[in-house]
Amino acid sequence: MATPELYTKGANVWVPDPEEVWVCAQLQQDYRPGDQQLLLLLSDGREVQYPVAPPVGLPPLGNPDILEGENDLTALSFLHEPAVLHNLRVRFLHYNSIYTYCGIVLVALNPYEELPIYGEEVIDAYSGQDMAEMDPHIFSLAEDAYRTMIREEKNQSIIISGESGSGKTVSAKFTMRYFAVVGGAAQQTSVEEKVLASNPIMEAIGNAKTIRNDNSSRFGKYIEIGFGSKGDIIGANMRTYLLEKSRVVFQAPEERNYHIFYQLCASRDLPEMRGLKLNSAEDFRYTNQGMDINIPGVDDAMELEHTRNALTILGVQPDQQMELFRILAAVLHLGNLNIQASGRGGDRSYINGDDRSLVVFSILMGVEGSQMAHWLCHQRLVVGGEMLVKPMSGQQANEARDALAKHIYGQLFAWIVQRLNSALRAQREQPKTFIGVLDIYGFETFDRNSFEQFCINYANEKLQQQFNRHVFQLEQEEYVREELPWNRIEFSDNQPCITLIEGSLGLLDLLDEECRVPKGSDENWARKLYEQHLNQSPNFRKPRMSNSAFIILHFADTVQYECDGFLDKNRDTIFEEPINIMRASQSELVAELFQQKPVGGSLSVSSVPNGGVRSGKRAHREHKLTVGFQFRQSLQLLMDTLNSTTPHYVRCIKPNDLKQSFLWTYEEFFGRYGVLFHGSSAQDELQVSCQKAIPNLIPDPEQYCFGKTKVFFRAGQVAVLEKLRAERLWLAGVLIQSWVRGWIQRRRYLQLRRSALTLQRYARGALARRLAWTLRYTRAALIIQKTYRMVMVRQLYLAIREATITIQAFARGMQTRRTYRLLLEERAAVRLQAWVRCWLTRCWFRRIRAAVVLLQCCVRRRAARRELRRLRAEARSVERYRELNKGMEVKLMQLQLRADQQAKESASLREALHVERESHSSELEQLRSALLKLQKQLQEKSHAAPSVTAQQEEERRRAQERAAQEIERLTQEMEALRMERDSLEKERDDLNTRLWQQEKDQEESRRQTEVHAAAAVQAELEEERRRYQGLLREFTRLEQRYDNLRDMSMLPTAERWRGHRRTDSTQSMSLEPPSPVSPSFSGPPDFSSGEEGRRISVTSPFDRRTWSTEPPLNALMEDLGVPKDTAGKMQGEDLRHAYDAVRVANKFLERQLLAQRAEGEQEKAALMLQLQEGQARDAPASKELKDLMEQMEVQEQECCRLRRELKELKHTVTLRKILSYAGLAMSVSQEPTSPSTHLSPALTGLLECRKKDESRLMKNLITDVRAEAALSLNPGLAAQLLFLCVRQADFSRDHTRARGLCVTAAAAFKTALKKQSGDLDMTALWLKNTCVLKDVLTKHSPTQVVGGGEEVLPLQVELREQVRVLGDVCIQAYQQLLAISESRLQPIIVPAMLESETIPGLSGAVVKMVGSRKRAGSDPRPAASGEVASMAAVLRELGALHTALERQDLPAALLEQAFRQLAHLLAASALNSLLLRKDMCCWNRGLQIRYNVSLLEEWLRSRDLWTGGAASALEPLIQAAQLLQMSKKTEVDGQAIVQTCNALSSQQIVKILTQYTPQSDLEERVTLNFIRIVQGLLKGRSDGHPPQLLLDVRRVFPVTFPYLPPPPVSAEQLEIPESLKISFLRKV
Repeated sequence: MATPELYTKGANVWVPDPEEVWVCAQLQQDYRPGDQQLLLLLSDGREVQYPVAPPVGLPPLGNPDILEGENDLTALSFLHEPAVLHNLRVRFLHYNSIYTYCGIVLVALNPYEELPIYGEEVIDAYSGQDMAEMDPHIFSLAEDAYRTMIREEKNQSIIISGESGSGKTVSAKFTMRYFAVVGGAAQQTSVEEKVLASNPIMEAIGNAKTIRNDNSSRFGKYIEIGFGSKGDIIGANMRTYLLEKSRVVFQAPEERNYHIFYQLCASRDLPEMRGLKLNSAEDFRYTNQGMDINIPGVDDAMELEHTRNALTILGVQPDQQMELFRILAAVLHLGNLNIQASGRGGDRSYINGDDRSLVVFSILMGVEGSQMAHWLCHQRLVVGGEMLVKPMSGQQANEARDALAKHIYGQLFAWIVQRLNSALRAQREQPKTFIGVLDIYGFETFDRNSFEQFCINYANEKLQQQFNRHVFQLEQEEYVREELPWNRIEFSDNQPCITLIEGSLGLLDLLDEECRVPKGSDENWARKLYEQHLNQSPNFRKPRMSNSAFIILHFADTVQYECDGFLDKNRDTIFEEPINIMRASQSELVAELFQQKPVGGSLSVSSVPNGGVRSGKRAHREHKLTVGFQFRQSLQLLMDTLNSTTPHYVRCIKPNDLKQSFLWTYEEFFGRYGVLFHGSSAQDELQVSCQKAIPNLIPDPEQYCFGKTKVFFRAGQVAVLEKLRAERLWLAGVLIQSWVRGWIQRRRYLQLRRSALTLQRYARGALARRLAWTLRYTRAALIIQKTYRMVMVRQLYLAIREATITIQAFARGMQTRRTYRLLLEERAAVRLQAWVRCWLTRCWFRRIRAAVVLLQCCVRRRAARRELRRLRAEARSVERYRELNKGMEVKLMQLQLRADQQAKESASLREALHVERESHSSELEQLRSALLKLQKQLQEKSHAAPSVTAQQEEERRRAQERAAQEIERLTQEMEALRMERDSLEKERDDLNTRLWQQEKDQEESRRQTEVHAAAAVQAELEEERRRYQGLLREFTRLEQRYDNLRDMSMLPTAERWRGHRRTDSTQSMSLEPPSPVSPSFSGPPDFSSGEEGRRISVTSPFDRRTWSTEPPLNALMEDLGVPKDTAGKMQGEDLRHAYDAVRVANKFLERQLLAQRAEGEQEKAALMLQLQEGQARDAPASKELKDLMEQMEVQEQECCRLRRELKELKHTVTLRKILSYAGLAMSVSQEPTSPSTHLSPALTGLLECRKKDESRLMKNLITDVRAEAALSLNPGLAAQLLFLCVRQADFSRDHTRARGLCVTAAAAFKTALKKQSGDLDMTALWLKNTCVLKDVLTKHSPTQVVGGGEEVLPLQVELREQVRVLGDVCIQAYQQLLAISESRLQPIIVPAMLESETIPGLSGAVVKMVGSRKRAGSDPRPAASGEVASMAAVLRELGALHTALERQDLPAALLEQAFRQLAHLLAASALNSLLLRKDMCCWNRGLQIRYNVSLLEEWLRSRDLWTGGAASALEPLIQAAQLLQMSKKTEVDGQAIVQTCNALSSQQIVKILTQYTPQSDLEERVTLNFIRIVQGLLKGRSDGHPPQLLLDVRRVFPVTFPYLPPPPVSAEQLEIPESLKISFLRKV
C-alpha cells in the first residue's frame, strides 16, 4: 500500500475520469497529513483540486518511468487498476505487443486482425528458449509447458479463458500448431496433421456468429495431446462440454446458427450437393432468424472446402461426408415444416403429406414421411395400463419439432467428436505424458440470463477456484525455497458460491428434484430457492420486482438469472416415437446415431445423450440423467484432470486485491540502489551489505524480508527506494555542479589574464611596425625617382635603334625576293624535264612487265591443262575408291571446287591484263599529245619578245592600288565572316553538346532498362532454381520416410518406433540429412506460391487427399503408369500403402516437373521477346545514332559470319576425327582378338570393367571405402576412374553398359552420402567427385563439345539424363554439407553471438538491472556442462567446413555460396533472438554484438569470402547492433537511423526501439514521442522489405555449380593406391 510520504511535488497520480476512466495528473505541492485537497495538474494543462476526504482517499500513485511498458505486470511498483490498464494500453498501442505477462498468466489482447507473429520463423525463435528471457508470446507459454513436461515427465494443462470475442479459440489454435511443429516425429507427420485438421471441423459444427464475436465457440473443449517417451506426438483426445443446442432452432438478432449450415447453403450449386435440395440460407427458418446470414470477409463455400479436406485427412470417407451433409440439410428442411392448427381452440395440429420440406426431410433421413408427420403432431400416453394417443396443439408440435432438431444435431455432434477421437487415438503405443489445451467459455452476463449462462458461470467459478489455489501455492513455494519467516496466506475463496450451486440442496439439486416432480414448474423451483437460500447464503439474493428470478454474487460480477425455461433445458427431453422412427432409418449413419447407449457409459457430455427420452412407460434410470447433472459430473472430471497437471494460464487480467511481493536478487538490488549505501562493498559481500543498508532505508521491518538469494519487498516499497535514489542522485548532482562551476570561473579568470597580456604585446608591436614602415616609405620614394628617369632615356634609345633595323630589313628583303624568283623559274624547268623522262621510262617498264606476265600465264595454263587431263584420267577409278572409303568424296569435291576456282582466277587475270593494256595505250597517246602542245607553246614564247611601255606601267600601278583596296575590303569581310563563323561554331558546339547529352541520356535509359530486364530474368531464374532445389529436398525427405518405414518393418516390435530427440535452442528446424533422390525427379511442381514450393510442413498444409483406400490408389497407379509388383513383398498393410503412395507421389511430381520446365522455357522466351521489344522502343531517333547502330549491326553480321566459318572448320576437324574413329572401330571389329593393337593414340589409357565387377567397383571405390583411405586420395580420383570405365564401354559400342555405369555411380554416391550423413569431410569428398564426373561427361558430350584449344573426342552414347541425375546428386550433397554445418552451429549461434562476452569487462562494468521477476515457481536450471559457446566455437565450425571444401579443391564460387547460406543462418538466428529478448536491447550489448560480428567479418575477409554474398547476409545484424549504439533523442537522430538501417524493415526498427532497455544510469529510455517520429519517417521509405518482424531462418538460397573443364584423363597419369582393391580393372 502506498505511504503518504510518496505524495510529494512532481509525483504522478491517477484520478477518475467519466470519459477516459483514468487520467494521469501531477502533484503541484507536497501532501501533508490532514490536507483535504490536492492540487493536481492534468495532462491537458488544467489545474484541479482533488478531494482526499475519507470516502475518496488518496488517488493511486503512478509507477516510475523506468517501469512503463513492462512485459510483466507483477514488476510494477503499484499494481492497481489504472496502472494495469495504462501498461496494457502502452504495450498494445505504442509497442504493438498484444501479449503481456502477469506472473504465471499470459494476458492476450485481441487485435482483431492477422499479425505476422505466428510464422515458422517465430516458432523456431521460441523453441528451446527460456520463458523469462523472451518477449511474451503464446509460443513462449507453450514452450514452457512442453519443456516442463519433458523435464519433469509430468502432465501439463494450458487453460485459456476470457470473455466472448477475446480470442480464446485463436490462442488454442496457435498453441496446438506450436505443439504440432516442435513435437513432430521424423518418421511420420500424419498425427500432427490430424491434430491441426480437427480445428476447422470443430469450428464448423461448434462455432457461430454472435453479437460480440464472428467466430464464437458455443461449446467448451479440452484437447489432450499425447506425447511419447522422446517428446513426439503420438495421439490426441478431445472432450467437449455443454453444446448450445438451442442455437440450432433459435438465434437472436444479428446472430447466426452454426457455420456448417451456411457453408452447405453457399455450396448448394456443387454437383454433389444438388441432391440436398438446399436454397439460400434466407429461405430456412433455422438460419434466417438473425436477419444477417453473411460474415464480412468470410467465404462460406471456401470454408466448406477446408472442412471437407480436414474430414478427409481424419479418415472420413467421401460417402460418409455426404451422409453427414444429408443429415445437416435434413435439419434445415425440418425447420421449414408447416404445422397447421385445427380443432376447437387449436388443440390439434397436422402436417400435409405433400409438404415439400417433409418429403425432402424423409428422403434425406431415409424414414417414412407419413409416420414422422403423424408423431410430430401426436403423443402416446399410458393411462391405467392402456395406451392412448393424444393430439398436440400447434405450439406443442412446433416445440416437439424443435426438440427433434436439437436432438439430431446433438447426436451428430457427439458422433463427430467420437470419430475425431478415433482418428486421433494413439496407435502404436500409449502416451507417456500429455498436454491439455482447455478452450472454454468465459464469464457471461447479459440483459437476460438463462440456463446456459448459469452453467457457464458455474464452470468459471470452478476454474477461478483452481486458479487461486494454484497461484498462492506457487507463491508459498517461493517463500519456502528462500527460507523466509512468513505466515500462511489466507485469501478470499469462492467456495461459498460453489457450495451454493453444487452443494447439498444447492441450486442444481433443487433443479433436479423439481424436474423429477410430475408437475414441476419454474415458479415452484424459484419458490423453493427462496425458502432454502434466501437470507441463508451470502451469495444468494432475490430481485425486488420479480418472483421468478434470482441473483448470485459471482467472483466476477453479480448476475440475475430468469427462471423461465430452466426446467425444460435441464430435462432436454424428446418423445420416443420420433426416435424409434429414426432408429428404423434406411441410412446406416442415422440408425447408428439413435441406437441405445449402454448402461454405465462415460459421463462426458460428448458421449452421453443429453437428457432422457420421454415415452408412455417408465424409462430406465440411465435415461433420467439431466443436463445439469451431466455437466456437473463432467466438470468434476475436468477439475480432477487439471488438478493432476501443471496448469498454465492464458486469460484477461481482472482487478483483485491480492498483494504479491516484489523480489530482487542481491546483485540486482546492489546494481540499482548501490548509490544509497555508505562506503564501498566487495562483490562477495553484497548480501551482507544489503542486509545492513536496507534497515536504514526502510525503517519498518514488515515491508521487506531477506531470503537466501533474494530480497522481498511489499507493494510500494520500490517506489520509496526510487524516491531515495532520486534524492541521493540529486544531491550528488548539486555537489558536482558546484565543483564544476568553480572550475569554470577559475578557468575564465585565467583566460582573461592571458588575453590582457596578449593585447599589450600586440599594441607595442603595432607601434614599432608603424615606425619601420615610415622609414621604408621614404627610401622607396628615392629609388622610384631614380628608376623612372633611367627608363625614359632607355626608351628613346630603343625607339631609334628599332627604326634603323626596320629600314635595313626591308631593303635586304627586296633584294632577296628578286633572287628567289629567278631560282624558282629555273627549278620549275628542271622539274618538268625530270617528270617527262620519268614518264617515258615508266611506260617502257609496264610494257616489259605485261609481256612477262602473259608469258607466265601461258606456261601455267599449259601445265594446268596437263594436270586436268591427268585428273580426268584418275577420276574414272573414283567409283572403286568410293566403295572402299566413302569419305574421299569430300576431298574430291574440294579438289573440284579448287580447280573451278583456279579457272575463274585465270579468266579474271586475263581480263585484267587486257584492260590494263588498253589503259596504257590510251594514256600514252594522251601524254604524247600533251608533250607536243607544250613544245609548240615554248617555241612561240621564245619568238615573241615582251615590250613594256610607260602607259602599261601606269595601268599596272593603278591595278595594284585597286587590288590593294579590294584586298582591304575582302580582309574586312573575312573578319566579319570569321566572327560569324566563330558564333556558328559555338552554336554548333552547343548543339553537339546537347545532342551528345541527349544521346547519353537515351543510352543510359536503354542501359537501365536492359539492366532491369536482365535482373528480372535473373531473379526469375533464381526463383525457379530455388523452387527446384527446395522440392528436391522435400522429395529427399519423402524417400527418407520411406526408407525409415522399410527399415522399421525389419526391426523387432519393441524397437520399431523411435521418437525424435528434441534438442535445445532452435533445433525444431528441419535439418534431416538428405537421402537419395530418384532419377525421374526433374523439376518442381506448380504450387500456388513460392513458400509452398520451398517447404511443405504441417504448419502450412495444402489440399492433400489421403490415399488410404486401395481402389483410388490403384487407379492412380494405373493412370500414372506405376508398377505394383515391387511393393508386394512388404509386410503389413500400412507399409504397402505408404510405399505405393510414395511411388505415386514420385510419378506425379515427375509429370508436374516436366510441365513446369516446359512452362519455364516458354516464359523465358516471352521475356526475351519483351526485352527485345523494349530495346527497340528505346532506340535513339537521331540520324547519327542510327548510323552507329547500322555499323554495329554490320559488325555483328561480320562476327556471325566469322563464327560460322570457324564452326565449319571445327566441324571439318570433327568430321575427320569421326572418320578416323569409324575406320579405327571398323578395324577393331574386323580383328576382335586383339583390340589393343589398333587403339588410336588419343584413346589409350582407358580402364575396362566387366559387367560382373561393377558392384565390386562401386563398393571398393565409393560405398565401402574407409574414410582415412578416401581422404588420402587425390581430389576427384574416383570420378576419373569411373569416367575411364565409361569411356571404354562407349568405345566398345556397349552403350547399355556405359549408361548403367553412370546410373550405378549416381546411386553409389547417394548411398555413400546416406551412410556418411554426419561426416563433413566425406560429404565434401563425394560432392567433389560428383561434380568432376558431371563436368567430364559434359565436356565429352556428343551434342555439346566443350573445350578450349584442345581437341576433344566426344562420346558416342547420349548421357544427358545421367548428367542431370548427377547434377541432382550434387545439389543433394551440397544441401547435406550445409545441413551438417547448420546442425552444429544452431545450438551455439545465440549464446556465441549475443550472450558471449568477447570484450573483457564490458558487461562487468555495469550491473544488469532486471525490472521483472521470473516466473513464480520456476526452478532455476543448472548451467549446461561442457564448453561455453563463444565466437571461437562458431569460427571453429566454419573453419572445419572451409577446410573440408579447400581440401577437395572445390571452386571458389561454390565456397562463396555455401558461406553466404551460413552467414544468413547466423544473422537471422541472432537477429530473431535479439528482437524477442528485451535484456539484449541495450547499448553495451550492441557494442558486444558488433564486435562479435567484426570477428566473423575478419574471418571471412581473410579467406576471400566476404564479397560473395556474406556481407549482404550479415548486414541486418550489423545495422541492428549499430541501432542499439546510436543516439535516440531528436528528429535528426531519427533521420540518421532511417538512413543507416536500410537493411532492416520498419517493424524491426520499431521493435528494437520499443525493446531498448537502459542497463545503467548513463542511458535513457527511448521515449514514445521519438518512436512516433521514427514511425512517421519510416512510412515514407520505400525499402521493399516484406512486412514481417522476424527473418526466415529456413530460407535456402539456390546453388549453381560453375563448369570447370577438367584436364585430359588417362590411366597412366593416375596414381591408384592398392588400398582401393580395384586391381580387377584392366588397362586398355
